[in-house]
Amino acid sequence: MRYSPKVKPLQQDEAWVMFPILRQLIKRQISRIYVFLAVLTFCVTTLTHLLATQATLPPTAQPSISPQTLVQQGKTHYDAGQYTDAINLLQQAADAFQSQGDRLRQAMTLTNLALAYQQLGQWQDAQDTITTSLQLLDNAQTPDTWTLQGAAFNVQGQLYLAQGNLEAALDSFTTAVNSYTQTEDEVGLLHSQINQAQALQLAGMYRRALDSLQQIEPRLQQQPDSALKAIGLRRLGNVLRLVGTMDDAKKRLTQSLQVAQVIQSPEQISAAFLGLGNTARSQGQIEAALNYYQQAADPVSGDSSTRIQAQLNQLSLIVATPSLSADPAFIQSLQNQISQLPASRTAIEARINLAGSLMTLQSQDYAKTSDIAQSLAVAVEQAKQLEDNRSQSLALGQLGAIYEQTQQWKEAQALTEQALVIAQSINAPDIAYNWQWQLGRLLKAQGKRDGAIAAYNAAVNSLESLRRDLVSINSQVQFSFRDRVEPIYRELVRLLLSSPTDNPDQNDLAQARDVIESLQQAELVNFFREDCLNANRIVIDEVDQNAAVIYPIVLGDRLDVVVSLPDAPLRHFGTRLQGKDSNLFSQLRTAISPLSVEPNRGQLITIPESLQNIFRAQIVLMGGNPRATSEEYLPLAQQLYDWLIRPIESDLAASGTKTLVFVLDSPLLNLPMAVLHDGNQFLIEKYAIAYTPGLQLLDPKPLTRGDISAFTGGLSESRQGLPALPFVEAELQQIKAQVSGQLLLNQDFTTTAIEQAIDSVPFPVVHLATHGQFSSKLEDTFILTWDNRLNINQLNTLLQTRAGGDRQPIELLVLSACQTATGDKRAALGLAGVAVRAGARSTLATLWFVNDAATADLMIRFYQELTDKTLTKSEALRRVQVSLLKEKKYQNPVYWAPFVLVGNWL
Repeated sequence: MRYSPKVKPLQQDEAWVMFPILRQLIKRQISRIYVFLAVLTFCVTTLTHLLATQATLPPTAQPSISPQTLVQQGKTHYDAGQYTDAINLLQQAADAFQSQGDRLRQAMTLTNLALAYQQLGQWQDAQDTITTSLQLLDNAQTPDTWTLQGAAFNVQGQLYLAQGNLEAALDSFTTAVNSYTQTEDEVGLLHSQINQAQALQLAGMYRRALDSLQQIEPRLQQQPDSALKAIGLRRLGNVLRLVGTMDDAKKRLTQSLQVAQVIQSPEQISAAFLGLGNTARSQGQIEAALNYYQQAADPVSGDSSTRIQAQLNQLSLIVATPSLSADPAFIQSLQNQISQLPASRTAIEARINLAGSLMTLQSQDYAKTSDIAQSLAVAVEQAKQLEDNRSQSLALGQLGAIYEQTQQWKEAQALTEQALVIAQSINAPDIAYNWQWQLGRLLKAQGKRDGAIAAYNAAVNSLESLRRDLVSINSQVQFSFRDRVEPIYRELVRLLLSSPTDNPDQNDLAQARDVIESLQQAELVNFFREDCLNANRIVIDEVDQNAAVIYPIVLGDRLDVVVSLPDAPLRHFGTRLQGKDSNLFSQLRTAISPLSVEPNRGQLITIPESLQNIFRAQIVLMGGNPRATSEEYLPLAQQLYDWLIRPIESDLAASGTKTLVFVLDSPLLNLPMAVLHDGNQFLIEKYAIAYTPGLQLLDPKPLTRGDISAFTGGLSESRQGLPALPFVEAELQQIKAQVSGQLLLNQDFTTTAIEQAIDSVPFPVVHLATHGQFSSKLEDTFILTWDNRLNINQLNTLLQTRAGGDRQPIELLVLSACQTATGDKRAALGLAGVAVRAGARSTLATLWFVNDAATADLMIRFYQELTDKTLTKSEALRRVQVSLLKEKKYQNPVYWAPFVLVGNWL
């Protein structure tokens, strides 16, 4: 399968702070000042000193129409969209001020004139004009001059943004901030800081943009309702969305909408609806997103840019939703609107965006391929005229994608290579990786395997360089990681494992293994929305001579497995998945896990008798034995064993392997390997089993043996709407009887008490018997305390509060009442996230809710085994699981299989 790159929907729902520049001038009791304020409110100024001085100047000869009147007329024409007329009037006013020797009013008028030039796309005139304005304001020494200088630098920054010169824009906004800092103009300072954050956002530096906006939010909230306040709140909401904090994003965007409605600003109302639409889309709320987009595109809005962006996002969402169909008339209208936009980065991105959607539709009913290519060719020429290298690269690369779609390989390759050269010349790995990926596909299609591998490797390396802020790849990455990032790794692995001889050499196998681990790390970075991983290469032989590491990876219609055994070459084997085979993983998970449970470690909702025969394997009765037989799950467990273990059975036996360490691919994440069956016994009866997101994330030190101490805590009573866990108290009391340490139960199990306990004594083991959930969404992964619901970041902070640098990390974190989120096929990613982020070398948890009594029984036995200093943690868990499955009341996998050890197994 080929993956055609989608160009990101336009996300800067900011109609940049243009004209008027949202500034109320300070009024004074002087009539001439009032007149001046009336005509120049569209420039950000605080001219108290300037105006007081002008009030005492001797009278000068006045023209028939004063320059102040010309400026007022220019503003009227500007507001009406009559930019040519506005330019003529403002130029006359600037000339008049110049003849009067009024440098400050001349500079102010030129600043506004630059805005009018920008609206017509007359970039050189705009730049020349703003440069002249700044020259007039050079060597600012008074608050008025600093204020005008700040306003001029803001406009210059907006010009740079519109042309795609993000670095220069950021410099201009930073200078504007410095200028306003010299004044008491709080609104002007806020305006500049908001623009500064916008430049950071557009450059992909979302964390820095978020920090900047969060710092100014308290001051912004204190401002009266105004367009500036609406814009600032909206931009904060947009950045919060980009880093994955959806609830906070929606809150700020809703506040922005409310402010916009109070001040009755159609432009700001439209922009707020666009932000809300993007947020709803990122949450998978398709109907709500479409509704927001339609409101953002309301023709009443005076901003054509926002309207077009909303319609483009609406179209891209329709295209991405199989149940929806696009309206040809809507597309034709959108094409006409885009064609009328003056040359600018916004116009270029609109053409690229539309081309991406039309390519996905792949129907001549919407647009001919030649017409799409022609539109992109126009975008390329516009980017050249603007000297916008970034946009030129995007347009060329998308044009190459069209030729790829029509299988014109050589033409596609030439265009892609041009796009890549430009992206690399401006040091833009966030777009270079896409063209390296595209080049790899093109070379593969032409049978050039070595070149394709080199291109894919380059793409992976570019992604690795972006890992510190993986969301910066594009503004949609939080809900398109599966489409835009993951396929690159998988396609490279498939190339490496598909050698011409069907027998990849050791170099290819080693590289494939490393790429699989890199994919695991990329998934965690995307999950956390930041790079919090410290990867170090680990050689399994140096960690455990009795462990084998198994890397299963699903590659489309194949399940490939790479195996690393101590003191042995890497092994590789694979299975072609036929039709229903691809559903086996979810079928097995369904067969061995409860059908429907209350969040009470196994207390179940009553299942209608009519369904019990169908779902016998999944039903666990209240306090009794499951009525399931092995008929439902054993054939599935045996099939998966044949795929993953059977080909290396003899190798495992010959090597003396005692522990199997799985680096599981996402389709297998929620599935306990312990349940695999060879026809005679479960895999857990033969080997200890552990899981890791990758050996590179492993802390290989074994558990320090001796007298083990543990901090134990949990909830047996109902909290926050979650039911009681009656067996928790007995579980914790019996563990405390075996292991020294501190116990906090129920109302004592507060966030503060946990922090104090962990900080006071360096417990090697932390055991939390409380409700929790693992999810593929960061915000839905939590651990419950008496007074709080802790997310991963909060849990990490809590567990790493130990004062001083000589404290040892937590050896083992036990979460004995958690589960993976129902219906979330990638929920175990949250478990891996907890294991990595909590700072514990090992984490023991469950994949689903387990009967409360069974959990307490297993945990008590686990600590009994752990006191044997000759056993590894994984072997201790194995013995307990085997002891449970030998008992009649716990023999069903629903009781013993979900317990998994993640991280260090020693």
